[in-house]
Amino acid sequence: MGKTKVTKQLFEWAGEMGKKYTDRNPQSPEEFDRLYLKDYDVSRTAMNEEFLADIPRDLKILEVGANIGVQLEFLRRMGFTNLTGLEINEYAVSQAKKLHPEVEVILGSGFDVPFSDGAFDLVYTSGVLIHISPDDIKSIISEMHRVSSHYIWGFEYYSPEYTEVTYRGTSDLLWKADFCGLFADTFADLKVVKERKYRMTDEKNVSQMYLLEKRR
Repeated sequence: MGKTKVTKQLFEWAGEMGKKYTDRNPQSPEEFDRLYLKDYDVSRTAMNEEFLADIPRDLKILEVGANIGVQLEFLRRMGFTNLTGLEINEYAVSQAKKLHPEVEVILGSGFDVPFSDGAFDLVYTSGVLIHISPDDIKSIISEMHRVSSHYIWGFEYYSPEYTEVTYRGTSDLLWKADFCGLFADTFADLKVVKERKYRMTDEKNVSQMYLLEKRR
């Protein structure tokens, strides 16, 4: 682990833009489930259960880009007991401690994950890789691969090719891609366990959930 990489996107998410994102987004699993039912016709709870039903509940799990810890709280309610989140925005970390005190969210960057090789059984993101520039994406997925001993899980906007999307009127902040394929193509020891695409009800975007496993 070396010096934390600073990018335009990281700078924005660590600052005021990240704080505004934190305040305007759902604060609980119940609110997220209502949003997912509206956007995908399926709840986030149902998605998680489909992909993680057979995952042992005592595995060590790390979320990269945890924000206030809502996704970790989903997993805690599923029975997972060893949960850690990494978040770049200090305000979000403070809110996590207030809103979801039963999960641990610490301050840190996905470009320099402060844990040893293979420290976690499962490492995941949810709507985070889409905010990493294509120029930098290999750095963050390499860190995720490094600290995972077994699984990588994710939920991100999907496109068969890297495609930039204007984010709230601003460029250079959001992309959609085949992140499952990117992991599998980059790391020869990864195999796809499960992958599913969810078309949004507005027909404008598709999201992809995926679970990859390191070959033993």
